[in-house]
Amino acid sequence: MSKKVSLLSLHTFSVTGGIQKMTRIMAHSLYSICKEQGWDFKLSSLYDIDDDHQEQYIPRKNYKGYQHSFVRFIADTIFKEKPDIMILTHVHLSVIGLLNILINPKCKIWLVAHGVEVWRPFNLQKRLLLKRCDKIICVSSYTKQEMCRRHNVSPHFCEVVNNVIDPFFNPPATFERPHRLLYKYSIDASHTILFSLTRLASSEKYKGHDNVIRAVSKLKNSYPNLRYVLAGKYDEMEGRRVKDMITNLGVEKEVIMTGFIEDRDLTDHFLLADLFVLPSKKEGFGIVFIEALACGLPVVCGNADGSMDAIRNGELGTAINPDSEQELEEEIIRAINARPSSQYRRHLQQQCLAHFGETQYINHLQQLLTISLNNTINTKSQVNNE
Repeated sequence: MSKKVSLLSLHTFSVTGGIQKMTRIMAHSLYSICKEQGWDFKLSSLYDIDDDHQEQYIPRKNYKGYQHSFVRFIADTIFKEKPDIMILTHVHLSVIGLLNILINPKCKIWLVAHGVEVWRPFNLQKRLLLKRCDKIICVSSYTKQEMCRRHNVSPHFCEVVNNVIDPFFNPPATFERPHRLLYKYSIDASHTILFSLTRLASSEKYKGHDNVIRAVSKLKNSYPNLRYVLAGKYDEMEGRRVKDMITNLGVEKEVIMTGFIEDRDLTDHFLLADLFVLPSKKEGFGIVFIEALACGLPVVCGNADGSMDAIRNGELGTAINPDSEQELEEEIIRAINARPSSQYRRHLQQQCLAHFGETQYINHLQQLLTISLNNTINTKSQVNNE
């Protein structure tokens, strides 16, 4: 009898963000596995609509958007689908997992743990889910550590499965700076370009872009060709705060805020830069770091969160104390004095793709699925024999 694997999300296609990107990648990988094994696969998104679907990730027939209809979401995912494995991509879906355990007790429940959403106290239903789920997929070693420390979860139930490069992300074949962006941002070959890409939200003050701006203000007189491109969607409050900071520090010429960047333009922005720098404190993993590396761009990140997995504990990038202005300035000066060669960028790219390609991700997920489904079969056999 064909096995059924269900992937449940809050948003998948309608929102851009690390969790949503990871969900799209996981959906593509799970669909590939299920297709090869002859299993059924379904992706259900609570807040998306059907038209949000992106065909390249999974066929339309394997996806359903529920437009905030919680009742229909429950009816279909629990009563209609009756999966053998249900994978929850966010802890906010805990009530679905608990209901499914009551109604379909033989179904295996997996929870994906990303970052800040699980680094805080849980309410009763979330605590119950942790006790009842069969596997917690942690996107980094740091997230696994925090799950065990904060929620007293046994390490035995946690599996570290690092995020990987989107299969539809196109790494560059060459490493020349795009002329259109040089023109757009009034940059030339003499400039050393720092680049950050992150969501700028007034509720999230841990990304580290403030520190970079301050570092640029201190270094601008000694290094007048230094430029900092700060990219990412920002809310009104944070946008105003950062712009005021730029004005107050007198770095209007040195700091360029781009706002939201379309996916099709990401590679060119990575190619524009000499260093990707984001000394964050609360990254669950940081897909943006491996995207930068996949474009051959050297990375500086913080050493206090899941970013360490993205740079393989220093093998692929440099980690600094996110609160140390001195360490940050030293890395910026190092980038100014030794801009990366095409040969070095090619090496970074190759190493990144070797460690964070979808093939490795698929193999890891398939191994976990096979073990889980075999355990289900063995449990059913024991029940039948009894």
